Amino acid sequence: MGAALALADRGVGRTAPNPNVGCVLVREGRVVGRGWTQAGGRPHAEAMALAEAGEAARGATAYVTLEPCAHVSPRGPACTDLLIAAGVARIMAAMGDPDPRTDGQGFARARAAGISVTTGVRETEARAMIAGFLTRRARHRPFVTLKLATSLDGKIARPDGESRWITGPDARAHTHLERSRHEAILVGRGTLEADSPRLDVRLPGLESHAPRRVLLSRTPEAGWETIPSPAAIASLAGVDRLMVEGGAQTASAFLAGDLVDRLLLYRAPILIGEGRAALGDIGLTRLAEAHGRWRLADARMLGSDRLEVYERD
Repeated sequence: MGAALALADRGVGRTAPNPNVGCVLVREGRVVGRGWTQAGGRPHAEAMALAEAGEAARGATAYVTLEPCAHVSPRGPACTDLLIAAGVARIMAAMGDPDPRTDGQGFARARAAGISVTTGVRETEARAMIAGFLTRRARHRPFVTLKLATSLDGKIARPDGESRWITGPDARAHTHLERSRHEAILVGRGTLEADSPRLDVRLPGLESHAPRRVLLSRTPEAGWETIPSPAAIASLAGVDRLMVEGGAQTASAFLAGDLVDRLLLYRAPILIGEGRAALGDIGLTRLAEAHGRWRLADARMLGSDRLEVYERD
């Protein structure tokens, strides 16, 4: 299952509206097929793995990070039917599929065909892997990552707006990697006018994975998708993972609207003093409301800068 999860990770931010799934086929202790959901959602992981395995799939165990789909689509057959037709003997799955078109039907159909099915294998990791897909179904909006790059005293710029560069090259490279794992990236009107950001991915080999550019503004802008409010992210078709990069007013609006699922906090070992704060009013009425909302998920050094990743608790 660890190998299947690693394969699923290859599709993060590239498979909407489908989930990014990984599949490994094992027969007699040997991997005979591997697959992961391709860009745009097709082919599915199981179809890719079965195509690689061929006749070797008969009698194999399929390790899948999500319940195989049970519905036929104009874009391809149901993966459950493909696994049955290939003669797979066993399915080891991380979790069920909440899509009502499948939601247990894939497992039931496989069992009815004589396939042994085990579920719940490394489910927590699998859920984190498809957070965008799950958030879209549970909250009817994309999974939102908010990125903040600040000084030690919480500033994002000098009083005159100078902000290049607070963090060093390693932290900036990591930001580009994060961009490549989201279908869209959003900034506010102030950031657009102050920085004219490209919001592309400038890492060798990942240049083609630049996300769609979204502007939070009531005034349309040529070359940008424009939405009038944070809540309007629900209308972004084909976006299950959205990265919000700035600025302070935009970040505060998303936090005030309880629309942030993950925080990327890059902190540089510098002090700015008087300057522009990373956040404004986020709607807190009591200090107690600030506690118990965020859980530290990761922390590491990126050159001289520190990255902390927080997730909703």
